[in-house]
Amino acid sequence: MEFITLIGGLVLIIFGATLLTDGSVALAARFRVPEFIVGLTVVAVGTSMPELAVSFVSALNGSVDMSIGNVVGSNICNVFAILGISAICSPIMYTESNIRRDIPICIAASLALLAVTLFDERIGRIEGLLLFTGYVSMLFFTIRADRKGVAQESASEETAAVMSPLRIIFYIAIGLVGLIYGGQLCVEGATEIARSFGVSEATIAITLVAGGTSLPELAASLAAMFKGKASMALGNVLGSNIANILLILGVCSMTTPLTMGNVEMSDIYMAVAASVVVLLTAFVLGRNKLTRIEGMIFLGCYVAYVYTLL
Repeated sequence: MEFITLIGGLVLIIFGATLLTDGSVALAARFRVPEFIVGLTVVAVGTSMPELAVSFVSALNGSVDMSIGNVVGSNICNVFAILGISAICSPIMYTESNIRRDIPICIAASLALLAVTLFDERIGRIEGLLLFTGYVSMLFFTIRADRKGVAQESASEETAAVMSPLRIIFYIAIGLVGLIYGGQLCVEGATEIARSFGVSEATIAITLVAGGTSLPELAASLAAMFKGKASMALGNVLGSNIANILLILGVCSMTTPLTMGNVEMSDIYMAVAASVVVLLTAFVLGRNKLTRIEGMIFLGCYVAYVYTLL
C-alpha cells in the first residue's frame, strides 16, 4: 500500500508539473515574454517542480532530512543516471556557454550547498535567503548576458493562440493542486516505506524519491535526444541542478530551517563531485563531448552509489 501511495504521488507530481509548465509557457507567450527567458525560468523550474513539491511538503511536515535528501539525491541522479543514459543513447556535445557559464554556475551552486552545511549541518533562514538571492542573481546575470549576444525574440502569437485564457488558468490551477497533493502522498508513502524496511527517511529520499522526482528531467532529456538535440539534455540537467539547490532549498529553508538529519556529508560531497565531474569530462576522453563510454561510467557510478546506500 505504501508503494502505491508513493507511486500515485509521483504520478500526480509529474502530471501537475507538466500542466503547470504548459500553462506557464502559454501565459508567457500571451504576454510576449522572450522565449529564452521562458526557457531559462519556466521550463527549467518546471522540471524541478516535483523536487520542490516533495521538499516543501517534507519541510512543512517536519521531515527536514527528506527535504535535503531529495534535492541531493536528485542532483546526483540527474548527472550520473540521466546524463549517463542520455550519453549512451547519443554522445552529448558541450557548447561554449556550457563550459564557460552553465557548468561553473552548477559547480558554484553545489559548493554553496557544501558551505552552508559543512559546519553545523543545518540550513537556516539566513542561508536560505542567500541561496535564493544567488538564484535570482544568476537569472539576472544570464538574461543580461543573453541579451547582449542574442537579439530578443518574443514568443509567437501562434503559441499564445493555441491555448485560451480559460485553459491557461485551468492548467495552472490543476497543476498546482497536483503538485501539492502529489507531494503529500509522496512524502507519506516514502515515510511509511522507510519505517517498514527499517531504512532512514534520508536514504529513501536520496534513492527512491529522488529517482521518481527526476523523471521529468529524464523524459525531457530523452525527448531532446530523439529530436536530435543532444546538447539540450545537458542544459536541462544543469538548469535543474542549479534550481534544486539555490531555489528549492532556498525557499524551503526560508520557510522552515532544515537540518541534515540522516543525510551524510558524504552525500553532499557526492553531489559536489557530480557537478565537477561534468566539467572534467569536457576535457578528458571525448574532448568537449560526453561520450558513450563516459555515459556508461556515469551510470555505473550511480548504480554503485545506490548500492552502498542500501
